[in-house]
Amino acid sequence: MRQGMFYVATAATAWGTGGAVAAVLYDMGGIGPGAASFWRFLGGLALLLTLRALWRRRRSAPGDSLVRCLLRGKGRVVATGFGLAVYQTAYFAAVQQAGLTVATMVTLGSGPVLVAVGSRLLLDERIGRAGVLAVVSGVLGLGLLMCGTDQSTGPNPLLGLGYAVLSAVGYAGVTLLGRASGRRREGGAFDAMVVAFAIGTVCLFPLALVEGWLPGTGHLFWTVASIGYLGLIPTALAYTLFFAGLSVVKATTASVIALVEPLTAAVIGVVLLGDRLNPVVVTGMVLLMGAVLCLSGRSTAKSLSPR
Repeated sequence: MRQGMFYVATAATAWGTGGAVAAVLYDMGGIGPGAASFWRFLGGLALLLTLRALWRRRRSAPGDSLVRCLLRGKGRVVATGFGLAVYQTAYFAAVQQAGLTVATMVTLGSGPVLVAVGSRLLLDERIGRAGVLAVVSGVLGLGLLMCGTDQSTGPNPLLGLGYAVLSAVGYAGVTLLGRASGRRREGGAFDAMVVAFAIGTVCLFPLALVEGWLPGTGHLFWTVASIGYLGLIPTALAYTLFFAGLSVVKATTASVIALVEPLTAAVIGVVLLGDRLNPVVVTGMVLLMGAVLCLSGRSTAKSLSPR
């Protein structure tokens, strides 16, 4: 259990840096959220395939093919791939329109509330009174953010908030799917993730074409380095650890531990990228984070209690 929580926390820390790198990539590479997400998925997929090949060679075991993995659970894998594409692209769009700090706080503040509701309805994980309080706090926080954001955080903050909520929906769906698979102890979790990233890459390619998928050459070295970082750290490494953690950690608990991500992004956004936050926005963020913390006490205590 503790190892799974460490995996999720490490993944969340890596994710917290992804939005900042994407924000820099917009300026240096001259590409938009769809193209940035596509390159991230493509780079992450290449690294995951390499890791898979090395692991199979070391174990000297052929195992199942990726095609067989897709056919065995095609509904779940396709849904996960699509959810990943929606989650990441909408998040990058939210960063572009509302700023790194606001986008990350809304995405990761709304996500756990949606996960809690979904866990209760779909996985029969009880949330009790804390869940009701979390939903109320989350709605109030989101309302304050909608009223308080202005162009000091981004060019179109309301549109960015909409993208952030859409990202939260994708995040919740992926988290619930991952937890449901772990609960059923379905084999081939790593292969399923590789196939999901392949599906996500295919889904994102048309969007990248429409948006303009080739980065500019003005800062080619830093653009390539940024794309490589997105593919390696917050994608291949982070998702491998995240899905490994979900196999032993409850969905709601995982979403609470993932609070490391918005905290990391907030520090980067305010200290390095110059995000400016007025008191109304800060209050909304506090309420969103409070919603998640309402879920943490009972859920985490139960997860860590002796069986």
